[in-house]
Amino acid sequence: MINSGDVSFILICVILVFFMTPGLGLFYAGMVRRKNVLNTMMSVLFCCGLTTVMWFAFGYSLSFGPDMGGFGIVGDLSNAFFHGINETQAGPYASNIPGILFALFQLVFCMVTPAIVVGSLVGRMKFSALFIFVAAWLMFVYYPMAHMVWGQGGLIAGFGAVDFAGGYVIEISSGISGLVACIMLGSRKGYRVKSYHPHNIPLFVLGGAILWVGWFAFNGGSALAADGLAIHAVVTTMIASAAAMLSWMLVEMILYTKVTIMGAVTGSIVGLVSITPGAGFVPYEAALFIGAIVSPICFFFLTKVKVKFGYDDSLDAFGCHGISGIWGVIATGLFAQSAINPVAKWNGLFFGDTQLFTAQIIALLIAVIYSGVMTGVIMLILKKVMVIRVSPEAEALGLDISEHAEEGYAAFSGIDQ
Repeated sequence: MINSGDVSFILICVILVFFMTPGLGLFYAGMVRRKNVLNTMMSVLFCCGLTTVMWFAFGYSLSFGPDMGGFGIVGDLSNAFFHGINETQAGPYASNIPGILFALFQLVFCMVTPAIVVGSLVGRMKFSALFIFVAAWLMFVYYPMAHMVWGQGGLIAGFGAVDFAGGYVIEISSGISGLVACIMLGSRKGYRVKSYHPHNIPLFVLGGAILWVGWFAFNGGSALAADGLAIHAVVTTMIASAAAMLSWMLVEMILYTKVTIMGAVTGSIVGLVSITPGAGFVPYEAALFIGAIVSPICFFFLTKVKVKFGYDDSLDAFGCHGISGIWGVIATGLFAQSAINPVAKWNGLFFGDTQLFTAQIIALLIAVIYSGVMTGVIMLILKKVMVIRVSPEAEALGLDISEHAEEGYAAFSGIDQ
């Protein structure tokens, strides 16, 4: 039966989660050089338009429609153009809200995911190529991943793995895809020779604050009702993000004797990512531990692993989202409790069961391999059929001018370190 309170709650969550994508644009834009600020924002914002049209036409159906072929990989097209779902009747995924509201809530999740991926590619990819890449990535990576984890008859859901708000579907898929895509695209000119400094840290902080606020709707709304589970998810989200912020600051203090606002905000974001898969499954104490541990892990990957292997993940989509998401799904397998959310068929390893932990690891391997391989295939095909990188001259000039004929700062002289 449709519940007006739940409808109101999810409508508010839709608005807040939608706002996360423009917030991510500000977050990313603050980290790049002045000559690429508009291109970076555009690379995120166009996802709002493209994902909406594709989701309405066929994306929702491929993600959440009845399983096609019985393989648990992708849905059929029976719900294309939102056929069969409306504003007055509940759908198969929630009995208390209209089916079309569920579709809208899942749309804003879909919207932010490719926007995360583009953070690995900024500063050197042609916008036309990026547009095609995102469209292909949605079709061949996001929709199948969403179906496998959350859809009717999904492969990953079938063997008992759980993902409350997007650890596999959003964070791991975007992080792994960003890593593969940035390696295949190649590094920015002068990478590892010159330093790349953020041009506007306050813009970065503002974007991070928008993401932090929106994440409460991201995780809390995934309960699909204004109930105790939603409250639980919001509380675990708050605890984990706060713990991760403090632990990042502690690492900086130990290593550098000073803390930075960029580090503190980054810590809060990786904490939010890490709790996303388990927000509605793990107890509060576990959320504290998950958040406290994720920052040292991500710090190590950003400062040691990335430097060691030399891949140019421009804005650290892999180091922040991919690694945090991997830790989050493993931690869910360690600390989940069926008493908190019976969607988890078993308790986590810490509470004596092994089945859920095993299922989480298998699902992790599937998500990593599938996302990585499919992204590699997409990039390989694009490189064969079109030029995907801007010219060295256009890169030196800046993508704001070379790709969009706009300038973010009217007084900018063109000299940007």
